[in-house]
Amino acid sequence: MTLARETVELLVQTARIWHFEGSRHGLRDREWMALRFLARANQFSRTPSALASFVGTTRGTASQIVKVLERKGFLVRKPAAEDKRSVILCVTAQGEKFLGHDPINVLVKGFAALGVDRQTSSRDALRQVLDWLDITQQRHHADICRECTFLTENSAEAVTSNACPQFTCRFFRAAIPPEETTLLCATFERGRR
Repeated sequence: MTLARETVELLVQTARIWHFEGSRHGLRDREWMALRFLARANQFSRTPSALASFVGTTRGTASQIVKVLERKGFLVRKPAAEDKRSVILCVTAQGEKFLGHDPINVLVKGFAALGVDRQTSSRDALRQVLDWLDITQQRHHADICRECTFLTENSAEAVTSNACPQFTCRFFRAAIPPEETTLLCATFERGRR
């Protein structure tokens, strides 16, 4: 068995903890995935379309997932500030609290026990695999905004004069608050290294 196959098989066994065992605390795997994503998504990615893309489903199926999460009180729809026809999906306080039961929390604890160096190398290796898949499979994965090629940091003089925001997304042509740059973006594109 090759090292690559062994690694992937270990990932599949790890995924079984939350993915293949049916409902957990009343949510199916895609509902957990949606709630988890929306809790960590930036302002541009909390839309039904971005959710459908992230979960890997149609917009109709994503709409059904949203309805389940709304019915349970974990999610609310709010009109978008710039376009009242669009909606932003917001995780409620009840939804945030419910994420304490997330089946992946046990994996997070397992990785945390590895130490910072091994966590960093594992994260970086998985990012490289996702980047490779994006190129070879013509797909895009969501990742942290601050790593995206579309993020620009405004000049220091503009920031000190408060003339404009500290960060801008060139894709959406909009300002991004600094705290949003650590969140997931569904339109992420890896910057050149």
